[in-house]
Amino acid sequence: MSLEKLDRASPDLWPERIPGVNDFATVKSPSLTTEEAPPKWLADLENDDIELLQEFGSLTMSQLMEKVKGLQNLAYQLGLDEAREMTRGKFLNILEKPKQR
Repeated sequence: MSLEKLDRASPDLWPERIPGVNDFATVKSPSLTTEEAPPKWLADLENDDIELLQEFGSLTMSQLMEKVKGLQNLAYQLGLDEAREMTRGKFLNILEKPKQR
């Protein structure tokens, strides 16, 4: 195996036989790229998000399913709480638009 990197920037020296293959090759094998940049989807994440992804990645299938069920139950409970508070606001007339004089 050679660690020599060939510059394939010249289309005259290295013609692309099938259009798009070079772009596909750089996406599929990051070792061919000259820059070590993080993927686009990873660039927008904060450290807390990355830690959460790593935590989820370390869970087994059953642990992950339990986590998803817990999140679904929490979302359902939040929906019930919101409906109760909206009903309460309606009865207290705090959501009514001010009357124009």
